[in-house]
Amino acid sequence: TISQNHAVVFVEDLQVRNMSKSAAGTVENPGTNVAAKSGLNKAILDQGWGEFRRQLNYKMAWNGGMLFAVPAHYTSQECPECHHVSADNRQTQARFVCVQCHYENHADHVGAINVKERGHRLLACGDAALRRSMKQELAEVSQLSS
Repeated sequence: TISQNHAVVFVEDLQVRNMSKSAAGTVENPGTNVAAKSGLNKAILDQGWGEFRRQLNYKMAWNGGMLFAVPAHYTSQECPECHHVSADNRQTQARFVCVQCHYENHADHVGAINVKERGHRLLACGDAALRRSMKQELAEVSQLSS
């Protein structure tokens, strides 16, 4: 099992509630593709991702392991080689080709690589390592004269 074969496991911190919001809209502004979205919502909720994560966390702790959730944003659109993020990197549901460096792989594999890399950054540097860097102005350095 996962918990017996691995000391550390990383999962995406999926916001299932947000992923399964209704597309119905309002009377004044009706939603589009409501039937398709309803079917997708049912499929998402039927998977029981929250329960799987809860059980995995329990079993990891039982076996002396640890489970970490990493931010899920852009895991399927970020290139694991050059870290370029673009919706165009996902040409199909299954195919990933980076528009910048031309790295190619199965989209699910790319997502798994990115989750693992984010997990390693989390363990090495904490939450700050998962945030995008901000541009900073160079501070002026004054030389001390003796």
